[in-house]
Amino acid sequence: QVQLVESGGGLVQAGDSLRLSCAASGRTFSTYAMGWFRQAPGKEREFVAAIRRSVYYADSVKGRFTISRDNAKNTVYLQMNSLKPEDTAVYYCAAKQTVVEVPTRYDYWGQGTQVTVSS
Repeated sequence: QVQLVESGGGLVQAGDSLRLSCAASGRTFSTYAMGWFRQAPGKEREFVAAIRRSVYYADSVKGRFTISRDNAKNTVYLQMNSLKPEDTAVYYCAAKQTVVEVPTRYDYWGQGTQVTVSS
């Protein structure tokens, strides 16, 4: 069982930056594919970024967001720059122990952290 705890959300203005963190429990963090997803009010949850050995991004955040991981700290990060009001959502961290770079399903999810971008 893996527990994921997100942090770093908040209220910012358009153009600002935020860095989200996701701390994972367990001793085999490096073997997990990690992902960030988001869900805006009234919308379905959508993929944002993923990392295992390589990184992957949704087109909507490419060039603005950067996903990274620190296996020594069991933590994955999402650096969000040039934020837009349409980035407003609850952001979730997800994990799956797999050799697949971007799983179609993740086994573990965090509780989410709210990001609100005002115009």
